[in-house]
Amino acid sequence: MPEFSPAVLVALGVTLAAGLSTVLGAAFVVRADQARPRLLPLALAFAGGAMVYVSLVEILPKAALSLSDAHGDRGGYALATLAFFAGVALLVLLDRLVPNPHPDTHPHSDAEREHLARLSLLTAAAITAHNLPEGLATFFATLESPTLGAPLAVAIALHNIPEGVSIAVPVFYATGSRGKAVGAALLSGLAEPLGALLGYLVLGPFLSPSLFGVVFGVIAGAMVYLALDELLPAAQRHAKGHDTAYAMVAGMAMLAASLVLFR
Repeated sequence: MPEFSPAVLVALGVTLAAGLSTVLGAAFVVRADQARPRLLPLALAFAGGAMVYVSLVEILPKAALSLSDAHGDRGGYALATLAFFAGVALLVLLDRLVPNPHPDTHPHSDAEREHLARLSLLTAAAITAHNLPEGLATFFATLESPTLGAPLAVAIALHNIPEGVSIAVPVFYATGSRGKAVGAALLSGLAEPLGALLGYLVLGPFLSPSLFGVVFGVIAGAMVYLALDELLPAAQRHAKGHDTAYAMVAGMAMLAASLVLFR
């Protein structure tokens, strides 16, 4: 049975905090009259840049380093590369099995309510499924190194804010209840610590440098695919001018600064 040491509890706490940021997205719905739509694409691009940077510059090299202990430099690098593309393939498969819809956030007629009721369930189920591996990524990154896990958690939290909007908007317009909208976003966010807990219970007894290396490689591939397939395209659709590029570079700079300062 895996032990719940202080380091494990801290990693679970960080993952929980990242997951609960979906509620912040739902708050845009609850206080829609005060929301600033331009902030959402900026947050998406910022999170996307941060996730790509930390995955390629920090997580993937750590995967290769962990695997090199048992397989040599060349073998460790090759296995980390394979794990990276396995992470990409995992997200592609998940998208095929459970498509992640992005509903229109401005429905215009009451006739759409029935459709939105069905869409809200599909959206919540899809985003919840996608949150499970994100929780696993945040947990293992924090467990290995809080300096690495914290900025990744911030990036995922920023990503979860517009996901909370995607869940809450159709629920709100279908039911007219802000409470149900926030509750649906909350339940979806809790999938991240649930994914972390399940992953630790399954993998905990087998933790080793080689397993960490494989998990980190998969995490890096999954995070890069998530950023390129969802975050950056969504930001570009709703941003103006060069906002997406500026916010993406700002996200990379934030991660780079945090990694330099905490080394």
